[in-house]
Amino acid sequence: MGDIERRNSIPTTKSLSKLGVSAVGFSAAGIFLFILGSASLIPGIILGGLALLFGAVNMASKDRADKRAGVFITAAGALTIVSALGIPLLAKVSGILLTVSAVGFIALGIINAIRFFRGLKKRG
Repeated sequence: MGDIERRNSIPTTKSLSKLGVSAVGFSAAGIFLFILGSASLIPGIILGGLALLFGAVNMASKDRADKRAGVFITAAGALTIVSALGIPLLAKVSGILLTVSAVGFIALGIINAIRFFRGLKKRG
């Protein structure tokens, strides 16, 4: 993502594929966070627990990117459980954090998609 390229240079296939995968991944993460944030008591606890479990498995990976994703997934799972339990102040704060995170991930997905399509346009 931090690759420096000249303005008129033609992007490589590798850089375009990274942008495309990032665009889809960030957008999917944002949509998933919206779903987690809107879950009620029992589904929220179940989905939050599954996210916690999946995040813990990712944090055990040797790949640095998987560990980073695992931290975000684990945090989203914990926030979902707190939000679903309905603890007065914590539920509102966790709901706001989930919403802000979802919007941020979707924005990153859109930015990467725009960069991807601009790169395709330069190639073709």
